[in-house]
Amino acid sequence: MNLVGVGESGKLASARTGTRFDARSAVFYGVCGVLFASSAGATIAACLSMSTMGEMPMPGGWTMSMMWLPMCGKTWLRVAASFVGMWIAMMIAMMLPSFAPALWRYGEALRRAGHTRVAMLRWLAGLGYFTVWAALGVTVFALGAALAGLEMRMPALSRAIPVSGGAVVLLAGTLQLSAWKAHYLHCCRRDPECDHAILPSRAATALRYGLRLGLHCCYCCAGLTAVLVVMGVMNPLAMAVVTAAITLERLAPRGRLVARGVGFAIVGMGLLMIVRAAALV
Repeated sequence: MNLVGVGESGKLASARTGTRFDARSAVFYGVCGVLFASSAGATIAACLSMSTMGEMPMPGGWTMSMMWLPMCGKTWLRVAASFVGMWIAMMIAMMLPSFAPALWRYGEALRRAGHTRVAMLRWLAGLGYFTVWAALGVTVFALGAALAGLEMRMPALSRAIPVSGGAVVLLAGTLQLSAWKAHYLHCCRRDPECDHAILPSRAATALRYGLRLGLHCCYCCAGLTAVLVVMGVMNPLAMAVVTAAITLERLAPRGRLVARGVGFAIVGMGLLMIVRAAALV
């Protein structure tokens, strides 16, 4: 037996496998990069557009964004569609840096299990994931628009908003430190190969996997999402800080410690907001 020939054949096969892996990875992350850049650009354009709408001074010494109300002859449906479209673009830009590695691992787990149509299944999982975030955007707009309407009619409620906002941020920081957060952060960081539900090679299974991962992600990010809403959905600085926090707690080697550090910072910010709001009363 020619052992040298066998060894060279093995090395050649390994090199070809590595080349295919590198090419697949480059294509996948290249598409993700284009998607991220496009969504980030759309989000920035939406921020600039929203800034031209102005803000309304409210009782209590704060201002309310006009994006929650139909202005200039717009219908409620048009305002809602505009908000949800902006929300989806924003969430793709914010979540893709931490979601893309998980989506890549999912596809590679399918490939190692012998599945075909891996690319289609991977993107279906991504569709399911962002469908959950889109549904959350609809919910956020409905609640925000209802609250804005009440604030317009009830000055006493409007005066309570600054303190209430601080209380929400304080609760969000506490949630960030909870066992709930730790559980769902573990779910988001878990290797897809540990989940036997991905084994059937069906479109419905991939979509369901993405929906479930999206739900886990929404639960995990509940506190950070609440902070973003309180600080201003269209606040670029808040978006950047929340994106960095989500990405670090998902991808850093000791993500749970990162999450706890972020939680303590949010608690401190909430307390500061309450003190400042109470001083103005």
